[in-house]
Amino acid sequence: MKIALVHDYLTQRGGAERVFELLCKRFPEADIYTSLYDPKHTIDLGDRLVNTTVLQKIPGAARYFRLMAPFYFPAFRALDLQAYDLIISSSTSFAKGVKKRPGATHICFCHNVTRFLWDTQTYLRDFRRYQHFYPLIEQVFQVMRKFDLKYAQEPDFYIANSSTVAERIRRVYGKPSLVINYPIDTQRFTFSAQKDEFYLASARLISYKRLDVIVEAFNWLGWPLKIMGDGPERERLQAQARPNVEFVGHVSDRERMRLLARARSVVVAALEDYGLVPVEANASGTPVIAYGAGGVLDTQIPGETGVFFTRQSPEALQAALLNACHISWNYQKIRDHAISQFSEAAFFTKVEQAIDQVCPLA
Repeated sequence: MKIALVHDYLTQRGGAERVFELLCKRFPEADIYTSLYDPKHTIDLGDRLVNTTVLQKIPGAARYFRLMAPFYFPAFRALDLQAYDLIISSSTSFAKGVKKRPGATHICFCHNVTRFLWDTQTYLRDFRRYQHFYPLIEQVFQVMRKFDLKYAQEPDFYIANSSTVAERIRRVYGKPSLVINYPIDTQRFTFSAQKDEFYLASARLISYKRLDVIVEAFNWLGWPLKIMGDGPERERLQAQARPNVEFVGHVSDRERMRLLARARSVVVAALEDYGLVPVEANASGTPVIAYGAGGVLDTQIPGETGVFFTRQSPEALQAALLNACHISWNYQKIRDHAISQFSEAAFFTKVEQAIDQVCPLA
């Protein structure tokens, strides 16, 4: 069976790219396709040949890949994938639109519906330099939404990373999907049953991560909080924070693993489509205090691996933190849950079962 692996663009290294990297390792004989490829800033594909679209020839396209948005669908439609029996796309936007030959199967790992088209206002809050172009952008997006709906019908089978994303796929694209939670490399995370007194937040410092809620709650409590990560909101958040809140910025992988393992709890205030940080915390034996919506509903067990709060407010978070103090956490049980449910082995067992059902010749 001849397999093609297709990703939107390989110009950065995020959660979607890490999943695509796992797929590439799992299918070493498969051919790889993407619209734009910048090997210095994305996943390590070794000496694998990466086939790109005509957009790769445009100077600066990989650096300014978001500006290429109107051209991705035509670029992917132009790819010749007629030789492949199975196409596996990894997409938050455009790769789902590739053409397959009659009789071939297309499975789409859909990390989200095309967010900038279907939640434009929220998306532009994190890219404020584009906001004054909104009237023009909206006209272009109206056209693109029609094509997004059209090409979303191309895959034969959708796999969603969470129940939240599965519901969006159903609501926006009218397509059913199978939920398979994405894995982490469980071997990377160290376990510790000894916790220090500090709490930890790990996120890009951008508005939708709601670090402002976390900072304000810890300002009131006076408890020690460490914030890992950087981003455009850092200066504003540091001005808001009291001395008990420490911004550690980017840290080495080794230090990140240590902090995840030694923190009393990891705090998450964002509405995440899935969210790897809570799973990484659990793999370190650390409970999670999280806004109870989105992906954490799939990954956390209230009272066993974490505590939810129901509003993105300092008051709600503060109440959850105080509640967590009265729970006798079983740190080994927290880690065991993460290892059993979110390892690469567990992930690919489910993936291969899905492929066997949809594409029996696999």
